[in-house]
Amino acid sequence: MFLDRLSAFPVTAFDKSGDLALDRYREHVRVQLDAGPAAIFACCGTGEFFSLTLDEYAAAVRTAVTEAAGALPVFAGTGYGTAPAKQYADAAREAGADGLLVLPPYLVKASQQGLLDHYQALARSAGLPLIAYQRDNAVFTAESAAALATIPGVIGFKDGVGDLDLMQRVMAAAPDLLYLNGLPTAEVTARSYRAVGIRAYSSAVHCFAPEIAHAFEAALVAGDNAQVDRLLSEFYLPLVTLRDKGQGYAVSLVKAAVRSRWTDVGSVRSPLTDPTPAHLEELESIIDRGLALVRKEAA
Repeated sequence: MFLDRLSAFPVTAFDKSGDLALDRYREHVRVQLDAGPAAIFACCGTGEFFSLTLDEYAAAVRTAVTEAAGALPVFAGTGYGTAPAKQYADAAREAGADGLLVLPPYLVKASQQGLLDHYQALARSAGLPLIAYQRDNAVFTAESAAALATIPGVIGFKDGVGDLDLMQRVMAAAPDLLYLNGLPTAEVTARSYRAVGIRAYSSAVHCFAPEIAHAFEAALVAGDNAQVDRLLSEFYLPLVTLRDKGQGYAVSLVKAAVRSRWTDVGSVRSPLTDPTPAHLEELESIIDRGLALVRKEAA
């Protein structure tokens, strides 16, 4: 399985004027690639898909594809209603993306049939493999997941809800799909998801501290529960606590950490806001503790 472990979800770089900064985005993507994830997911939630124009999106996806150079798959986000989602999907295909992560439709809570119609239309139009992202206003029943799996081109299912009872029923109904843990800071729930057979997950931490992300995954795979617990208690759980102190911090904290550790990828676009100075100081402390723990283990 090509998606059997953590994948990287790079942020999208902007300059001081708020315009797309492709050179810095390219640099950021290169760092992600060099760290060795299973796949790159460009212009998704962490990549602020919702704030990109179609032209910006196409340029960013093309840049990620060029940097990956076929070494690993590049999936691009798409979303909104069916018509604009098809436009973004077309742009991703033309940019060379290997597949699509389909974010929930904009605003409305559709019926199960409406969700299936949405995916059917996208699959027919895009001509690319699709991964459905279950969260917020797009939650599938087991019966609908089984129908989803019959749509040509639908290959995967990313869960951002966290209902493991539902997920086991979905997996039993659609056993041939690829499954990913897509909860925010997915490492916190990674052991629970592995227990029901979901090994792959999205790692926002990989954006700014790939060494921590891969150390956690290595400990998880090796069954080193002591190291997993140390990383959770000293890094991941404090990060989640900080994330919950601000609206939109699942994205803006990650972007701030990338700015601090790697390159200036700019601020988040409104309506998101950057973390407060106090929260940035707390973030630095949390990252330092995580890095120290990883170095200690490696010594």
